[in-house]
Amino acid sequence: MCQSLSTLVIPQLIVGLGNPEPKYDRTRHNIGFEVVDVLASRWQISWNENRRFQGLFGEGPSPKRDKLRLLKPLTYMNRSGQAIRAATDWYKLAPESVLVIYDDMDLPVGRLRLRLSGSAGGHNGMKSAIAHLGTQNFPRLRIGIGKSSGGKENVSHVLGKFSPQETKLISEVVQLTTEAVELALKQGVEKAMSLYNSRSVEIADLK
Repeated sequence: MCQSLSTLVIPQLIVGLGNPEPKYDRTRHNIGFEVVDVLASRWQISWNENRRFQGLFGEGPSPKRDKLRLLKPLTYMNRSGQAIRAATDWYKLAPESVLVIYDDMDLPVGRLRLRLSGSAGGHNGMKSAIAHLGTQNFPRLRIGIGKSSGGKENVSHVLGKFSPQETKLISEVVQLTTEAVELALKQGVEKAMSLYNSRSVEIADLK
């Protein structure tokens, strides 16, 4: 059954979650930053520091040639919602038009999961986003970073870097994620969910 145009959810602001200092680059917790960096490069959108939004911000045409905005909050993860709310207030965007991309320990490396709404699931950045937007009803794309192993604490796990083998997987997952985002921009989040939530990247795929 075709979606009616009135029910299409098309993101207008895409937010990648992460922590701003160089020591956090390429860590599991910063996968959201990594994805929006790839999107910015792919769509030739330049980053500029925006003090009003407390983040790095860029805008340009989307794959459908509509206006699209990208945001990387520089507030640290647990205050990400401040930056998101500042941007949505400034542009008068509804929460439903914000797509937040972030890491998820409950998904294995190689998987992504797109949803129209939901709880924070223990993620501090999402807790902040939900608190500041005043709703759970906004799309989010979770990227699997796997659970901690070998007795590592969760904090050291999420702030750690991927293993060499995982890094190969993640680079493929980032590619898959950009495809899912582009489809969401063209045909809506639900269409992207139907095609990409069942997809996964396995070690065997890279051989």
